[in-house]
Amino acid sequence: MPKGVVYLVGAGPGNPDLLTVRAKQLIESAEVLVYDYLVHPAFTHLLPEGCEQICVGKRKGFHSKKQEEIQEILLAKAGEGKRVVRLKGGDPFIFGRGGEEALALAEAGIPFEVVPGITSAMGASAFSGIPLTNRNTNATLVFVTGHEDPEKMDTTVDWGSLPKQNATICIYMGVANLSRIAGRLSEGGFSMDTPVACVEWATMGHQRICRGQLGTISETAKAFGLKAPAIIIVGETAGMSENLSWFEKKPLQGRRLVVTRSQGQASELSSMLEKLGAEVIGLPLITISGNVNPQTAEDVFSEIASYDWLVFSSPNGVRYFFEAFFKKFEDIRSLGFLRIAAVGKSTAKEIKKYFVSTDLVPEQANAESLAEALVATDSLDSAKVLVVAGNLGRDVLLDKLEEARAIVDRFEVYKTEQTDLSENPAAKMFREQGADGILFTSSSGVRSFIDQAKHLQLSGDALRPKTISIGPITSATMKQIGMPVDLEAKEASLESLVESVVKRFGK
Repeated sequence: MPKGVVYLVGAGPGNPDLLTVRAKQLIESAEVLVYDYLVHPAFTHLLPEGCEQICVGKRKGFHSKKQEEIQEILLAKAGEGKRVVRLKGGDPFIFGRGGEEALALAEAGIPFEVVPGITSAMGASAFSGIPLTNRNTNATLVFVTGHEDPEKMDTTVDWGSLPKQNATICIYMGVANLSRIAGRLSEGGFSMDTPVACVEWATMGHQRICRGQLGTISETAKAFGLKAPAIIIVGETAGMSENLSWFEKKPLQGRRLVVTRSQGQASELSSMLEKLGAEVIGLPLITISGNVNPQTAEDVFSEIASYDWLVFSSPNGVRYFFEAFFKKFEDIRSLGFLRIAAVGKSTAKEIKKYFVSTDLVPEQANAESLAEALVATDSLDSAKVLVVAGNLGRDVLLDKLEEARAIVDRFEVYKTEQTDLSENPAAKMFREQGADGILFTSSSGVRSFIDQAKHLQLSGDALRPKTISIGPITSATMKQIGMPVDLEAKEASLESLVESVVKRFGK
């Protein structure tokens, strides 16, 4: 049997932006992805088409696969000659059982590579403002598991021997045993006044920090409602968190928001929200892909210089138009002397990426306003107009232009389809956790959300989100199907949408 290769890859502490470059490269070329429960679903967006995905997640009270079964999967898939990425939260060799998997691969003669990741304690430290070492107070750093019951006779952790002075203790998986751990540390000589910080969901938008002292942290954590996953940091530098916690100061930190744009479009909006501290669940309700008929493209481009107006009704139209254009031409000057119109600022911004100026952008980003602005130029009588659109483009634009006696050609360059969410990891996260808000940026996204409602039913304790619309056209669709509009952007642009979200949900 041919033998493949297995990559034991650390996904980092949770925040997708903290993935290493090497890890990203391997995920993008994986043939099989074997991933844990705490791995962020955003990583699956990097996978190539056809990659087999196997969730072997573990959490308290639930184990989808035993460790022996996970190792058997790695051996079997590698034995088929596959490139297997074993994606693990944090770092594979720090409480990740990566050593056991590496040993099983080595014994079977399977080639493997270990790719380190930012371990949870480091992520919690950085995002909570707690230096793990400090020249004046903390020269020793200890990582210890809190998963074991400290009261067990055969525990492998000698709590009484941990360094009590000039040290930082980072305890993994210790929330359930926090009271007993605190007791064992105090019995071992730790001062009851020792600062303690428990960082829940470290590096994520809904990160929370429970601060206290060793003698009271157990009761403080109960009142706080501390839950796993959390890193417990014990030591003098834990007390520095309140002054150095930069992440908590971001306006959307603590908020979970759902972005419903297509996978290709979601990155820009998600990035804008994440920079403000939000945790973003990318829920690709629709899939947008190029859909250019070769003969239609040949006909359009053979006459491109004869058009008076080139009209773009969406940023997607811009991207796929120029993709087709540069397959035919090498020089942007082949467009000729036509004028260009864009439905809104976001579309004009996309046009600018191709070093082309936009001659007309209406005040309101919708088809009606675009048509009215074009008619107001008094240039449409017998003018040739090329409207770039997708398969779901609205006819109102074409109808109004033809009423103004323009000669209109429609060039379809992309198609919009519903995404299957039945097995989607992001949809699973949404069902389990819910969100503060769900952002709709198109009518097609709203319809897809309703059509796939059975895959998006929230669990009993999930947070019920507010519904947020990018503008009046999307809002009208939401109202038409009976969905409330809790918030609408002042103008139909991503910038205005984000500004509205900050005003509603920001600190």
